Amino acid sequence: MELLYEYAWLIPVLPLVGAMLVGSGLISFNKATNGLRQLNAVAIVSLLGVAMALSFALLWSQIQGHPTYTYTLEWASAGDFQLTMGYVIDPLTAMMLVIVTTVAFLVMIYTDGYMSHDPGYVRFYSYLSLFSSSMLGLVVSPNLLQVYVFWELVGMCSYLLIGFWYDRPAAAEACQKAFVVNRVGDFGLLLGMLGIYWATGSFEFDIMGENLADLVNEGAIAGSLAALFAVLVFLGPVAKSAQFPLHVWLPDAMEGPTPISALIHAATMVAAGVFLVARMYPVFEHIPIAMDTIAWTGALTAFLGASIAITQNDIKKGLAYSTISQLGYMIMAMGIGAYSAGLFHLMTHAYFKAMLFLGSGSVIHGMEAVVGHDPVLAQDMRLMGGLRKYMPITSTTFLIGTLAICGIPPFAGFWSKDEILGSAFAANPALWAIGWGTAGITAFYMFRMYFSTFEGEFRGNDETIRQELREAAGVAVAGHGHDDHDHDHHHAHSPHESPLTMTFALMMLAIPSIFVGLLGTPFANYFEAFVHAPGEVFDMAEAAAEFEWSEFALMAGSSVGVGLIGITLASLMYVSRQIDASAIAKSIQPLYQFSLNKWYFDEIYDSVFVMGMRRVARQVMEVDFRVVDGAVNLTGFVTLITGEGLKYLENGRAQFYALIIFGAVLGFVVFSGIA
Repeated sequence: MELLYEYAWLIPVLPLVGAMLVGSGLISFNKATNGLRQLNAVAIVSLLGVAMALSFALLWSQIQGHPTYTYTLEWASAGDFQLTMGYVIDPLTAMMLVIVTTVAFLVMIYTDGYMSHDPGYVRFYSYLSLFSSSMLGLVVSPNLLQVYVFWELVGMCSYLLIGFWYDRPAAAEACQKAFVVNRVGDFGLLLGMLGIYWATGSFEFDIMGENLADLVNEGAIAGSLAALFAVLVFLGPVAKSAQFPLHVWLPDAMEGPTPISALIHAATMVAAGVFLVARMYPVFEHIPIAMDTIAWTGALTAFLGASIAITQNDIKKGLAYSTISQLGYMIMAMGIGAYSAGLFHLMTHAYFKAMLFLGSGSVIHGMEAVVGHDPVLAQDMRLMGGLRKYMPITSTTFLIGTLAICGIPPFAGFWSKDEILGSAFAANPALWAIGWGTAGITAFYMFRMYFSTFEGEFRGNDETIRQELREAAGVAVAGHGHDDHDHDHHHAHSPHESPLTMTFALMMLAIPSIFVGLLGTPFANYFEAFVHAPGEVFDMAEAAAEFEWSEFALMAGSSVGVGLIGITLASLMYVSRQIDASAIAKSIQPLYQFSLNKWYFDEIYDSVFVMGMRRVARQVMEVDFRVVDGAVNLTGFVTLITGEGLKYLENGRAQFYALIIFGAVLGFVVFSGIA
């Protein structure tokens, strides 16, 4: 068994090897490498498959009670200053390794069908493998400094993947936006980790927490300074996990290929923020201000994401705001001390949200057979409808994911979300109220999405709707890289089910979306017995003995009840049409526009930061032109004038030089006499 742990470093290295081999081939032998499309894909998927097998073996070993295994080596040293690197295998690491490798493995299989006709097929697989390696390296990191290194690598990979179709202006802008917004959070993370290192002298998670708490208790540093360091560190997860106010990059990131939406925005990159909060929990738990900041940031983000998703018509952007909302639940759970509940929701959400994103990709793939490669038309739910009879596997798996995220028992999302709401009610009823109301909104917008996409009559051939969408999009059509030549080709009259490589991934993800929640039932919480907060001991038998069915029925009933209300409203509006959704939108037009325009965050940020920085840049340019350039030009002018004047004094006559010296001496004598 120890041999398994000694070779655990292979888990992040194997996909890195795949990315290096394929990437080197693309650089050195581009044509030949692109010609071996399937072979490259098989190699990369196989290497990740081996990493996945190792991850499951480590998970099983940890479940059996193997102690935490840490391997470190000296990275750099100078006197007493030392930096180490290595890897750690504990329950949290083992769980995250399995989540990342399983979702990435299925996404890579799905990619073969989704990207089969894309000329960048091999390059995409190389990026996917590099991204998987970066995320796995982040997960196994034993200290904050190594986490930061892989944190930035994950950000770089997301930039490459979001901007994969870089010839589309919208994709190019989206990857830049994601990169810049994440740099804001990462700068805070860097300042915070350096501040904590200055205070504690360590980057080790447990040591940082213990030393910082001792320093505050002893009065060596102020509690407000410790809180500042903690909140600065939290800025990193705020950006990476798309929390308010740095959430604006995530919806735009939908410009990348759909497999990336599933991988980055369900199980890996956005989960990295929640994972870092979990790793830094020994630091945060001793600082009430930091915990409150985390909890309220998560609660506000959960409501914000849901309130925007309720009006979105682009199926991928609707899911993106749903992801923002669900990440808010996880962050809120961490802030109220519900450590296991937050991580449990991270796990369940990873599977059902990956399935929903891949399901949306399957829908888009089917719609493109009718409308062509035009994202404006292929992704707009107003042009869908009735797809259940054309795409039975996609519709069934999408329904499973929808029921899971809505918290309907016995699907996975019910158990994890209900545990968060129960913990929130015990910690702060106001936070519970926000989470409970958000759960109802979630059920409404998710079933709005499902009904608009899969029920009713198919609207994809309605030229009137097509024209309206094109006119409404305006410049955005060109911005999305609309291919005009698609109209020269004949398209099918109706969509079709996706190929087996795509539907296989959907069916595999449906299994954990249904059953994985049973690991965390409140009456037999195997998940919390395995993954619990550092320093705490969880006795499952004791917890089961203290479990009260009446309390569970009340809390669960209220969360399921509000979810059923949301589902009922969605069915009345989008199935039976007994309630006119457009009439309601007109009656509350300001609120509708407020949601449709995403609370105007993009407009505010553009006005304040983008245009504001341009104004500052113009002022700096004026200073540069008038002051800096003026000083340089003045120096040159003075030199020119004095040089022109002095050249007449340099005539080569000794008598003239003697006269000048005599005059200077005489002047000096006169000046001295006067003084």
